[in-house]
Amino acid sequence: MPYADNDGVKIFYKQEGVGPPIVLQHGLAGTHLDWIRFSDYVGTLRENYQLILLDARGRGKSDKLYAPEDYSMEHMVGDITAILDEVGLEKAHFWGYSMGGRIGLAAGVYAPDRFSSLIIGGAGLSERT
Repeated sequence: MPYADNDGVKIFYKQEGVGPPIVLQHGLAGTHLDWIRFSDYVGTLRENYQLILLDARGRGKSDKLYAPEDYSMEHMVGDITAILDEVGLEKAHFWGYSMGGRIGLAAGVYAPDRFSSLIIGGAGLSERT
């Protein structure tokens, strides 16, 4: 199974398809499988895009951590940039829903140079990022 390492935290990811890269970030209680199970986004997009699906830290096949500070938005964005580094991509589009949308908004703060665009669903800004 492919994993990226972000300061000792293993983050699971999966690639499907060919074309411009898009990171797909699931919501709070989900995993990368949500993009397949619900509305089959992967089946629809993989013919035209390189999809990078991941399990956020604490979810699915990624490492589970127990300190609240290990789940900061900065760490979550770092997980995604570690995956981009692992697969050799300077930039990708980003599509996140719910918690994934919050991570996408944080990506615009912490790593704007790594993302060509941000698609945000079901998330809003907060005073803290």
